[in-house]
Amino acid sequence: MSHQKKSRILAHLRFPSFAKPTRPAHLWAATGMGILTLSAVFSAFGTAPSTLTTNLVRHDVVENLAAGLTANNDMDAAGMLFTAEERIRPGDSAQSLLRRLGVDDIAVVEALRGTAGTAPIFSQISPGKTITAVLDKSRALVQLTFPLNGQADKAIVVDRQGDHFKASERNLAVENQTTLKSATIRYSLFGATDAAGIPDAVATQLADIFGGDIDFHRDLRKGDHFSVLYETVLSQGRLVRTGKVLAAEFVNDGQSYRALWFADNNGRGSYYSPDGKSLRKAFLRSPLEFSRVTSGFSSARFHPVLQTWRAHKGVDYGAPVGTHVRATADGTVEFVGVQGGYGKVVILKHQGRYSTLYGHLSSFAKGLHAGSHVNQGDIIANTGMSGLASGPHLHYEFRIDGVHQNPLTVALPGAPMLTPQQLPAFKALVARQLEPIEMLNRSNLSALD
Repeated sequence: MSHQKKSRILAHLRFPSFAKPTRPAHLWAATGMGILTLSAVFSAFGTAPSTLTTNLVRHDVVENLAAGLTANNDMDAAGMLFTAEERIRPGDSAQSLLRRLGVDDIAVVEALRGTAGTAPIFSQISPGKTITAVLDKSRALVQLTFPLNGQADKAIVVDRQGDHFKASERNLAVENQTTLKSATIRYSLFGATDAAGIPDAVATQLADIFGGDIDFHRDLRKGDHFSVLYETVLSQGRLVRTGKVLAAEFVNDGQSYRALWFADNNGRGSYYSPDGKSLRKAFLRSPLEFSRVTSGFSSARFHPVLQTWRAHKGVDYGAPVGTHVRATADGTVEFVGVQGGYGKVVILKHQGRYSTLYGHLSSFAKGLHAGSHVNQGDIIANTGMSGLASGPHLHYEFRIDGVHQNPLTVALPGAPMLTPQQLPAFKALVARQLEPIEMLNRSNLSALD
């Protein structure tokens, strides 16, 4: 998620019960793949001021490093090879970058320019990326590794072969791990995850997982907290991408909600509570990931455009033009087009009795037409202010047998529980996946005593 998009999201979150927003404090911990031991978790806690620490003996070691090499150096005993890393800065050229890596020979740059297959290297010099160089004891370049833009698990690797260089694109070795972190809500979900170093993709998954029980537009409270165990993929010690949330606990207004990912033998999975009840609702509570309710369901509301009192049979969500609108349930497109005061509108039919309407849109998903099948969570349109709208927002309606219901309070149908045949494997999973979260909770309580 881009910084600009997150800024827009955070700008539209409002929690009236909160005090003036402050930069959130946080707790976090990380674990490697495999069995989490108590001592491993305790060691991870020592990285945050508010968590439990252990008594460690500190030894300061000072070594003289060759000029131009960073502190992250290794030496190959047989060949006296040094590894140096350097982050690309704005305005860097290949020559300035190599100089900071300890390579002063302009001939190296010329050789790179003239080497077949290395042309893409110069287009890969983007600020913030970390480049790795292997040098021999005389600072001669042996190898350069340029991670590809947008593909952290792939790189262009340049190898010295005698007096010339050869470049090739390679897959970097990756390591799968699980990571455990926790955070406390001070103002918003994204504010808490940012402070705890939790990726945006994980925050979005948390909102989806618990969205049937917690309305993230209205229900968050200062002091709510959560713990989450999720998949991570690392390359050269750096995060490449995150995977699924494996287990999570969210405490909202004193009520604890827990979720675990469980897949059947065919690989199809979903999230369940520890007692085996599916957390997947037939309908999402909101068609937007994050926004604010600007006008609720009401039998009498003063219309800002018509300047008259009339019923408001839906919920309005304020959001910037172009915000993605999701289908709240599996269904079929009944209508897509322009319809009176709704402006550009999509109407979906679900499970016979249910239908939903999405109005004041700016555009529709490519290829969407009457009769199209959509799945829950699919992007069907983008917010706008078409029709009788005084500003950019989404008008959302929920109907049962054609009768309008309040989308924020209507009882949503659920999904089936696990079968008796699946329960033994699920119970074993519960014990494994919730153990690290429970250990983290006990440790946090001990730190507070």
